[in-house]
Amino acid sequence: MKPALIYYVAASLDGYIARPDGSVDWLEPIEASGIDHGYEDFYRGIDGLLMGRATYDMLCSFGIGWPYPGKPCRVLARNPLETPAAEVKGLHCTPAEALDELAALGCHRVWLVGGGSLAGNCLAAGLLGEVVVSVIPHLLGAGIPLFASGLEQRLQLCEHKAFATGVTQLRYRIETPGTD
Repeated sequence: MKPALIYYVAASLDGYIARPDGSVDWLEPIEASGIDHGYEDFYRGIDGLLMGRATYDMLCSFGIGWPYPGKPCRVLARNPLETPAAEVKGLHCTPAEALDELAALGCHRVWLVGGGSLAGNCLAAGLLGEVVVSVIPHLLGAGIPLFASGLEQRLQLCEHKAFATGVTQLRYRIETPGTD
């Protein structure tokens, strides 16, 4: 059985997860607030990570060490990785195959970390079960979209939270055909 795949992400009000160059500097005022916006609870509730190469390279460029210790991470990559942590492994495979490998390691809830392109591919493949998006009160005007696909999909709102920072967090379940 494949693990549940959860896309937990921050997005600008106009639907971008990063600037056109991949920068997320616009998130700094929110991070500086000291409010974790439910991140710690979410992180405790997942047991594996899946990400694309661009997200992985961006995280490594921060020079702060591996930010997700103690949880297996699979990075979809065509070329070998220089890994900062033992739990990180690069794979040249489909997202479904990477999820199978994480399932074999005992993972039940996997975080899809960043990457609108990977999120769109996982959605199109029917792998994505939940979307948790923290809507940041900021308009970027252009950038990397939340989902880089033209696929239409119905979602069911499961939960919403508002924070003093102006961030609104929305948790949706992906509806499968035939459900209401």
